Amino acid sequence: MNNLGELERAVMERLWAAGQSLSVRDVHSALGDERDLAYTTVMTVLDRLAKKHVVNRERDGRAWIYRPVQSRESMVADIMHTALDDRDVDRTAALVAFVDRVSPAEMALLREALGEVEARAAGRPGPLPPGSDQA
Repeated sequence: MNNLGELERAVMERLWAAGQSLSVRDVHSALGDERDLAYTTVMTVLDRLAKKHVVNRERDGRAWIYRPVQSRESMVADIMHTALDDRDVDRTAALVAFVDRVSPAEMALLREALGEVEARAAGRPGPLPPGSDQA
């Protein structure tokens, strides 16, 4: 979400939280509690997000409705992957620096995620239990 401005991120948070397509009016209303924004500002932000291919837009009568192209988690993963693909970045050093900053709980989640990915790659249905042999 590094490539999104602060207002764009706020709009995306509302779309992700809704779990369904929203109209400009819906997003404007959801943002209204904490921001004093013009309806046209929200409309412009959603239009920009559509042009960036961050949201899909389709007609619903006379209104446009918007939904995220991908989940928040997928977007964050894409951003991380893009940063690691920079040819000037030492990928190993960047990953080590990242892992060095995670909490013990996040480290456990990383291990679990790696186990799931390895299991899928090996054609197994899920993570291996702790202490089992990896074939």
